[in-house]
Amino acid sequence: MNLAPILEKKQIHVSVPCRIDFGGTLDISTFYLPLADLKPATLNLALDMRTHVHLSPWEPGQIRISSKGFETIERSMNDKGWDGPMGLMFAVFQYFNAHGVHLHIESTSPVRSALGGSSSAAVAIIAAVYTALEKQVDPEHIAWLAHYLEGAVAGVLCGVQDQTAAAFGGVNLWEWTFGHKGPEFLRCPVYDSSEKIEQLNRHLLVAYCGIPHDSSDVNSRWVNDFRSGRAYDAFEDIVHLTRQFSDALASCSFKEAARLMNRETEIRCDMTPDVLDNTGMKLWESAKTEGCGARFTGAGGGGCLWAVGEETDINRLKIRWEKSLGPIDGAMMLDTAIDPKGICVY
Repeated sequence: MNLAPILEKKQIHVSVPCRIDFGGTLDISTFYLPLADLKPATLNLALDMRTHVHLSPWEPGQIRISSKGFETIERSMNDKGWDGPMGLMFAVFQYFNAHGVHLHIESTSPVRSALGGSSSAAVAIIAAVYTALEKQVDPEHIAWLAHYLEGAVAGVLCGVQDQTAAAFGGVNLWEWTFGHKGPEFLRCPVYDSSEKIEQLNRHLLVAYCGIPHDSSDVNSRWVNDFRSGRAYDAFEDIVHLTRQFSDALASCSFKEAARLMNRETEIRCDMTPDVLDNTGMKLWESAKTEGCGARFTGAGGGGCLWAVGEETDINRLKIRWEKSLGPIDGAMMLDTAIDPKGICVY
């Protein structure tokens, strides 16, 4: 399908949020199917560091992708293979048999920061193509399509929480289950008012440690240890902790939320000590000292940490984290807040 004639009349702009999370990995079928009797769930919080995608016309038969921090790539619609950093993006266009398009990606979150950026981009691109074709932008459908395309490109089992956060926004507990025809998720919003979200913003910190993450190794070890039985009990505990943490956030019990967060981080570190790098470990220790909780985002191994706690404790922790990150090249506190919106079409 040649998109150029459509895009010559109207160029498309779509954006989606990234996320921080608690109880990740449970969104992978390897985990949520055997643990089904416990109703496994993941909690994530969409952030206003949005990924923007722009579709504009290009030469028929060609696909051009440009993004800050990456080399611009152009290829024919007939080219095969999904290797490289833009493989997922080309796979989306191949699914639609689309060409004659220039995709430009602008992300306001750090590259490979473990905030779900590549998954968010896939959600935004799919929504942009549907918009160009004047078809319904259905967040649930788009989240699942992006999930399956990412798994196809990666060649491994992937979770779906990054895609749901991007598609829906807000603060949600996602229950993972298997329905009559296939996998399903149940969205359980944690807050029902913007006032509570604003309150939560005063109890959160997000920091980038300056080292891009690589989740594949950590995730594969969690999967292998769970399949072997070595980590089965640990993930049962994480299921319970995730629901308790969601309840603590819902009731604005931030001291309890901090305790639960630190317990989950302890379990993860026992399984995979390198889930926190040296900077991450230092930030986590600072959080505990100030009465806050902290954990990595995504599968860790670099990227971001986020913290929760009482407002006075969080304010003290922010000063300590800023001091720790100051000497590290590329590291920074992220100026961000909860984003209640998911897919936005402009």
